[in-house]
Amino acid sequence: MILHEFVDFDILRVIWWGLLGVLLIGFALTDGFDLGVGTLLPFVARTDIERRVAINTVGPVWEGNQVWFILGGGAIFAAWPPLYAVSFSGFYLAMFLILAALILRPVGFKYRSKREDERWRSAWDWALFVGGFVPALVFGVAVGNVLQGVPFRLTDDLLSIYEGSFFGLLNPYALLAGLVSLSMLVMHGAAWLQLKTEGMVADRARSYGAWAALATIVTYALAGLWLAGGVEAYSFVGTVAPDGPSNPLMNEVARGGSWMAAYEARPWIAIAPALGFLGAALAFLGFKTDKEGWTMLASKLSILGIIASVGLTMFPFILPSSLDPSSSLTVWDSSSSHLTLFVMLVSAVIFVPLILAYTAWVYKVLWGKVTASDVVDNSDSVY
Repeated sequence: MILHEFVDFDILRVIWWGLLGVLLIGFALTDGFDLGVGTLLPFVARTDIERRVAINTVGPVWEGNQVWFILGGGAIFAAWPPLYAVSFSGFYLAMFLILAALILRPVGFKYRSKREDERWRSAWDWALFVGGFVPALVFGVAVGNVLQGVPFRLTDDLLSIYEGSFFGLLNPYALLAGLVSLSMLVMHGAAWLQLKTEGMVADRARSYGAWAALATIVTYALAGLWLAGGVEAYSFVGTVAPDGPSNPLMNEVARGGSWMAAYEARPWIAIAPALGFLGAALAFLGFKTDKEGWTMLASKLSILGIIASVGLTMFPFILPSSLDPSSSLTVWDSSSSHLTLFVMLVSAVIFVPLILAYTAWVYKVLWGKVTASDVVDNSDSVY
């Protein structure tokens, strides 16, 4: 018997669906606070020293945090090729906007302190703001569109044809989902600043973080209510083979009903939105009572719950099609081959723990607060 046949094809598909979620959550938990700090930079830090303190809390770790973003993109490419093809071509301009904003971050980190000129540094500070604000918003907009269905269809030879536009992505529900993402990551960034700084920067971070936590609760609740009553769901017509061929056109999908039907079929998944609300509420209390460690943990809990709730609500759908529901991509019909998923799983089992161990070691080495004296005593720092 061939080794990969020891693990059933349908189980491998579910494993890689779960691993994709883990990678996306890992990105949000790590690089998410980088984006939040960038978004908060002009507001929590009002002097050059304060801004250098805020930047130095993320400067040494942001590049390592980007690994999760790269792993997520690689996992989509290798495990879910149709998803990669449709999303990266259909969301091309949105992806370009995100990448352009992300490119501003390393340039801002490296060039900000190269000159003493106040206008020069202020310009790069706003560049870092854009590098945090735009991805945090657009990632949520993308999720909002996925929940509604994306305007694409598959031809008989599985060529994807996208018939939407960039401005079509900026619909009301998607923008609300963008606000959920933005407020969630601002809350996370504020929790990080509270943990890593002191004085006025930490005080302002606590204030903005409390408001961001409340905004997360409100926008997430509104998005959930809208999803329940104003967004049509997708479902299979008839039976589907979980270990069938990777051809979405072989299954019939209908549009209608509510995504909330998933909670009737699988009541246990309600734990995800519950964690989203509970984490944000605990983060709010943590900001108000200055419980640094608990606030950061609660923020992570909220992010975990909010992102997990999207995947669990949609399962087994990954990318529904609003033009032709039967072109929708699902866990059961849009993966790579059995052998490919198995080889990738073996690689993940080997390398993901190494990445986690290295990341933990880096944070252990860099543990502690960044103070004004740190940046003054190290005036030659690139940050």
